Amino acid sequence: MDKYLIVGLGNPGSKYENTKHNAGFIALDFFANENKFAFDANIFEGNFYKLKHEEKEVFFLKPQTFMNLSGDCVSKFINFYKINIKNILVVYDDLDLPIGKIKIKKNGSSGGQNGIKDIINKLGTEEIKRIKIGIGRPKNKNDSITNYVLSKVSEVDKPLFSKSIERSSKIIDNFYKKDFDKLLTEFNNG
Repeated sequence: MDKYLIVGLGNPGSKYENTKHNAGFIALDFFANENKFAFDANIFEGNFYKLKHEEKEVFFLKPQTFMNLSGDCVSKFINFYKINIKNILVVYDDLDLPIGKIKIKKNGSSGGQNGIKDIINKLGTEEIKRIKIGIGRPKNKNDSITNYVLSKVSEVDKPLFSKSIERSSKIIDNFYKKDFDKLLTEFNNG
């Protein structure tokens, strides 16, 4: 039976709820809500849910280790469940994409995002499929990046951000059903 893992990155706790840095959590929560399931199991400091689809087991995981240590939870999870790296998708925020934009990639560097950086380091490969959800950069160049990513999405930006979450959810839904190259073509051109 093929196994798939979809990881949403974020920070645990109410303090970080609905912050830009939690875009990965928000996307997985949106998908869970649409598909009427809850993250009702916990292992290796991660909340997860397992779905059966045809001849596939699909795991949805939200590491609770805080962003910078996401790789700890992910590496233990894939080793325990014996999930092939080619069947992993990581969803996270990206400062270099404007709010409302998403980009899916087959591989690449972390681009400075600490969650994916830790996953790349712990798994020893950049060959990790991903959805990057744009959060833009602070308007004022002197503003702290940390404060910016840990702030909530503004009311003005919410409609665009919500659209990118919905599009990410469609990709998540298709990740274990379609060829990834088809998804790249379909979603990166839209």
